[in-house]
Amino acid sequence: MTGGTHEEFREYVVARGPALLRAAHQLTGHPNDAEDLLQTALVKTYLAWDRIQDRAALDAYVRRAMVNINISWWRRRKLEEYPSEEIPEPALAGGHVYLPEQVEQALDRLPTRMRAAVMLRYYEDMTEPEIAKALGISVGTVKSTVSRAMAKLRGDLTIPEQRRLESRTSA
Repeated sequence: MTGGTHEEFREYVVARGPALLRAAHQLTGHPNDAEDLLQTALVKTYLAWDRIQDRAALDAYVRRAMVNINISWWRRRKLEEYPSEEIPEPALAGGHVYLPEQVEQALDRLPTRMRAAVMLRYYEDMTEPEIAKALGISVGTVKSTVSRAMAKLRGDLTIPEQRRLESRTSA
């Protein structure tokens, strides 16, 4: 790569790095894994830099690379997390947490496949058949996984006072 191209890439990473790291964290659920994921995706982007014609689509290119890499990593790992009937209480340290932070925390608590399906569906705006192909599962499994994930997220994001009221009325 030429010096100018190298500098252009460096400026892109400096400008967009924090936002891309947040997206990587949403995919992995762990800060260290997110850094590894973003670094791997940026290496792929750097190697393809001269072939990327539309500089406005760089974020999409990096996010797609992160999704593909994360899926590849996920497929290599054995399933270490199992669904549970009980939804853990959200950790609201020190009072009020803003909704985006609550959503991020709730996504972090989802098992890997559920988080990946939700991210692909709602962050990457992929269709169910596209998600099925990307994750190597059936369309029906995509539908049930996203449905279960959304139910967990809804339960996790319910306001604690509302949870107490709902449990009193159902008892």
